Amino acid sequence: QVQLVESGGGLVQAGGSLRLSCAASGSIFSIATMGWYRQAPGKQRELVAYRTAGGTTNYADSVKGRFTISRDNTKSTVALQMNSLHPEDTAVYYCNAGNYNSAGYFPRYWGQGTQVTVSS
Repeated sequence: QVQLVESGGGLVQAGGSLRLSCAASGSIFSIATMGWYRQAPGKQRELVAYRTAGGTTNYADSVKGRFTISRDNTKSTVALQMNSLHPEDTAVYYCNAGNYNSAGYFPRYWGQGTQVTVSS
């Protein structure tokens, strides 16, 4: 079992920055890929970004060039640096960990979520 704890959400003005962090504990040796999803009110949960243990990354088109995902493999932590935030980035952001293969990323474990609100 893996436990994920997020931190760093909050309220920021449009154009500002926030950094989300996530720490994993438990059976961390089984973690291959860590990432972030988000869910805005009334919308489906969507992938924001993921990063494999080997360094492969993938970003949603809507955040490319603005968000950066990083991880510390020795500590099983992942961070999401969010710059040039837009009001449409407002959502609950979920840290996740799971498996990656040629078919893509498949989260298995989820954090409780952290709210990010961007005011216009």
